[in-house]
Amino acid sequence: MDVFNKCTVNMGPLGQYADQTEGYFMFPKLEGEIGNKMLFRGKERLIWSLNNYLGLANHPEVRKADAEAAAKYGMAYPMGARMMSGQTDYHEQLERELAAFVGKESSYLLNYGYQGMVSVINSMVDRKDVIVYDSEAHACIIDGMRLHFGKRFVYPHNNIENLEIQLRRAKKMTEQTGGGILVITEGVYGMSGDLGKLKDIVALKEKYDFRLLVDDAHGFGTMGPTGAGTDEHFGVQKDVDLYFGTFAKSMAGIGGFIAGEKKVIKYLMYNMRSQIFAKSLPMPMVIGALKRMELLRTQPEHREKLWTIVNALQKGLTDAGLDIGNTESPVTPVMLSGGVGEATQITFDLRENYNIFCSIVSYPVVPKGVILLRLIPTAVHTLEDVKYTIKAFKEVKEKLLNKEYSTEMAEV
Repeated sequence: MDVFNKCTVNMGPLGQYADQTEGYFMFPKLEGEIGNKMLFRGKERLIWSLNNYLGLANHPEVRKADAEAAAKYGMAYPMGARMMSGQTDYHEQLERELAAFVGKESSYLLNYGYQGMVSVINSMVDRKDVIVYDSEAHACIIDGMRLHFGKRFVYPHNNIENLEIQLRRAKKMTEQTGGGILVITEGVYGMSGDLGKLKDIVALKEKYDFRLLVDDAHGFGTMGPTGAGTDEHFGVQKDVDLYFGTFAKSMAGIGGFIAGEKKVIKYLMYNMRSQIFAKSLPMPMVIGALKRMELLRTQPEHREKLWTIVNALQKGLTDAGLDIGNTESPVTPVMLSGGVGEATQITFDLRENYNIFCSIVSYPVVPKGVILLRLIPTAVHTLEDVKYTIKAFKEVKEKLLNKEYSTEMAEV
């Protein structure tokens, strides 16, 4: 059989809808300046789907730093991987600043967050080691574990009692193999917005002697008194062994980092295949990230504005009778009941009649019968945006309950 047969016979759980959804529900094109309002199909929409938490994407100081760095260095410099010919003082400076900001001894830059997490996991464990992870782990964590030749045990999302059961299994196994245990959780879960139970997890460390890796992609820059992350929020920074952050969310850029003990980061520098065999992060992105770090430290008003919008949006949605689950972060899910057809009908209604653009998720990403509308508040949204959106969502829910939406896929 030709391996290409699947490309036409079985496009996969998402690809099966490609013909009906591409260009509108999947792979939509947003145009214009990044902000609370952008153009979709030539018409202005209120945008709730960009991870531009602190509004730095179009901050004048950020734009200036990005432009000047690009003009001075171009996008090619430095050429080569960090280990071979891609090292600069600026890369090292950014790593020092990141480590200090998140309360760690050392950090190492990653070209991409997703790729970096895969490589961190691959580098840190061997066949003697056991991974224990949360069932709602991000796809990058799952892909990293697929490279692991040893055992892995999963616990139901945030179920600490079951986590302890899996830790007992892991400890019994490592006593035989001579390996160690790596527990992986997220700080903020990007779909539901709830937080990993970091306090409860670190409370088990002494008893089961494991190391803790926290993927805090959505928590870095948003959570904690200074924005240093979800571990700062819970007061457990010293108990998190490896802290992962990305530039793609609060920093409105590209890249990421891993932070921890100096000896561990040194080990990763010499063993992470995704960095050893890949080109160094281009200079404009590094210098741009330094400017973003400066703003994170010196302009807390961006984070304060974000939380003003978050609190108003989440309270307003709840008061309007909408289900936002257990979110404790800026990520704001709105959960409704229905199938794929109704999900497309709701999306079309929101975009065409209310001029609201948000991400929508249905089966197979979430369980059958669930429609999840995910809102991402940012510091550039306004309270007027919030008020309008709450009114619209309330009306949409009423329409759904009154069966005004067809169960057929919306035609666009």
